[in-house]
Amino acid sequence: MTPIITLLIAIFTEVIGTSALKYSEGVTKPVPSVVFVIAYALSFYFLSLALKDMQIGMAYAIWSGVGLVLTVIVGIILWREPLDWARVVGVFLILAGIFFINVVSKTPAH
Repeated sequence: MTPIITLLIAIFTEVIGTSALKYSEGVTKPVPSVVFVIAYALSFYFLSLALKDMQIGMAYAIWSGVGLVLTVIVGIILWREPLDWARVVGVFLILAGIFFINVVSKTPAH
């Protein structure tokens, strides 16, 4: 499996874990709590696989940034969280940071 595929799996399982954490209501509901633990374990496992072939700064920036964006989208869809200008600007700045780390930075990949 390529590093980017393992990183994408890590991202999606992290978003699933975060969503399950919300549903667990403070880890008081058993099923969402178990899903949360398993999803986070899988996320860190796949992140560790991606780190074998990726720089930690790049992998973590992508993992956390894309995970954040997807989690914001999930929050808007599932919990009807508001999308105000501050949230839009904040997400844009995070994505811009990911872009600069991965595209503009002159640090050679491993």
